[in-house]
Amino acid sequence: MESLLKEWDGETTIISYDKPTGAWIFIAIFSTRLGPAAGGTRMKLYSDFQSALQDALRLSEAMTYKFALSGISFGGGKTVIAIPRDFDTQSRHALLRRYGEMVQKLGGLFYTGPDVGMSSTDMDIISETGSPYVFGRTPKSGGAGSSGPATALGVFSGMQVACEHVFGERSLNGRRILVQGAGSVGGALIEYLRRAGAVVIFSDVEEKSICRFRDDFSLQCISADKVYSVECDIFAPCALGAVLNNKTIPQLKCRVVAGGANNQLAEPEDAERLRDRGILYAPDYVINVGGAMFLIGMEAQDWTQENVENKVTEGIQTVLQQIFELAAAKNITTEAAARQVAENRLSFAR
Repeated sequence: MESLLKEWDGETTIISYDKPTGAWIFIAIFSTRLGPAAGGTRMKLYSDFQSALQDALRLSEAMTYKFALSGISFGGGKTVIAIPRDFDTQSRHALLRRYGEMVQKLGGLFYTGPDVGMSSTDMDIISETGSPYVFGRTPKSGGAGSSGPATALGVFSGMQVACEHVFGERSLNGRRILVQGAGSVGGALIEYLRRAGAVVIFSDVEEKSICRFRDDFSLQCISADKVYSVECDIFAPCALGAVLNNKTIPQLKCRVVAGGANNQLAEPEDAERLRDRGILYAPDYVINVGGAMFLIGMEAQDWTQENVENKVTEGIQTVLQQIFELAAAKNITTEAAARQVAENRLSFAR
């Protein structure tokens, strides 16, 4: 743990042990240069303490770049709630209320919304003690609801720019696209792709999602052990992170990687591995910002649904085009180009 914190370039880390449940809470605030830190709350089982902390630190950095590139005046942060193997689900409500108290005590230093393992209903519970620093509540409780469709719209828009860069046209009609993870983001992305005329195949581990898209929509389902070696035009990781690594990248048979999952690269060298294979990578924190824009815009800036759709589409496509052009001009990876653009904006703000 000590080495992780020493090597991290962020501002503040708050670590708390929730004795009643045995859960660890990590709030990582990477940057407040552009405004108060904001980022989702993730709840899941981790293999060990260090893995949970590392996830929070990496995700908070990605959120910083995400907001810097989107033009929204927030810094980057993230919360990871690492639950124990024997976690009692009956204690979830009380745990979330205690976490909300932590957020409230920070006095606006950190705003949060839903991430992996969390829902709008969970945000309602957190806001009972964490208001007004909680985004993504249910409409019944005054929130905007699920951000999944807006995230999917951003990924879809990014795919169009990537297609233009690789294939010479933005249309996704007839493109074979593999969506890994058919949850709130991946499922909504599949709907966008089907309407655009794409040939969609998918992979998931949840039986409910498999039945929906395989049986109800007649889409081909790829088993998890074969997902990286399937031939397609675009591979869209929309589940958990670190799926692009030194083992999976050599298997890929696609021209573009563009998905909604956070932290898709297991390590920085993976961006170079993709480039060496001639695979165009749309950096995840560039194209998956739509959900954050949706929640902040709808709940804090009085945007309409039409405003959200326009700003997400135009904003992501503009900055992604800039990143692709910079990467080509400087002969660097798209990941490096994205960080350069983000760092320039952060430096200007500082």
